[in-house]
Amino acid sequence: MTETHLTAKDGTTYAGTHLIVDLHGASHLNDRAFIEQALRDATEATGATLLSLHSHHFSPQGVTAMAILAESHISCHTWPEIGYAAFDIFMCGETDPHAAIPILSTAFETDDIHVTELHRGAR
Repeated sequence: MTETHLTAKDGTTYAGTHLIVDLHGASHLNDRAFIEQALRDATEATGATLLSLHSHHFSPQGVTAMAILAESHISCHTWPEIGYAAFDIFMCGETDPHAAIPILSTAFETDDIHVTELHRGAR
């Protein structure tokens, strides 16, 4: 039998859970090193495995960062001028992508968070 990394929850099996996360009124959105650490912390909280982390600081402001995971990815795009950050958290297997939410809330000092959950590959 081939090993699989599908997600099984509530009697449904699918490729993975994809959280679309919007943070409003957020802080530290122009600090590349801070954002990288927040992605590391979020990855650890979810039980995922970090393979690599890449980021880019734009001029005059904004950061894009991507944590490549064995279980998929966490991406972040920031607009410091309006206090907004967009995160995608996509994970498969025995991870808990929702565990990243309180980490991000604390790190970016906001409770103004909107989460949309998708089950990728579900039929």
